[in-house]
Amino acid sequence: MSSRMRMALVLVLVAAAWWMSQDPTPQPAPPAPTPAVGLNLDGLFVGPTAAEDAAALAALADEIADEIEWDGQQPEPYLATGVAFDELRTRARVARMRGQSIGERQPRARDAIADYLTDELGEGGGPVDAAARAAWVAAYRTIAGACRHAYQ
Repeated sequence: MSSRMRMALVLVLVAAAWWMSQDPTPQPAPPAPTPAVGLNLDGLFVGPTAAEDAAALAALADEIADEIEWDGQQPEPYLATGVAFDELRTRARVARMRGQSIGERQPRARDAIADYLTDELGEGGGPVDAAARAAWVAAYRTIAGACRHAYQ
């Protein structure tokens, strides 16, 4: 077999291998993320900092949930009341945001989150048991998920 014939055969085999490796069926588009159950913040973050604000609140809510959860695993939790949990939120926001208020820039999201927290956790600031602590953690994880969904 001549070198031209070998080269032609190799090219045909490469082309056939490439053609067979192509998937003729179109892949379905990945499903759009769904908002967190109980809280939908879609469209509530507006303006030039909307995505940045939603991302920052998602990170902050995740961190608060982590802190509350970790504290509850300690032999003597430091955070033992609803007031302490709220103080953690306030202090974390001030420290993380360096005094900036996302709530002032995003009042619709702020109000929806406040209503959600009141609906889920009530307004009591007294002692917190394991079940109430778990509810706080779940609420903040829901807020984080809703914020992430709002900017994706």
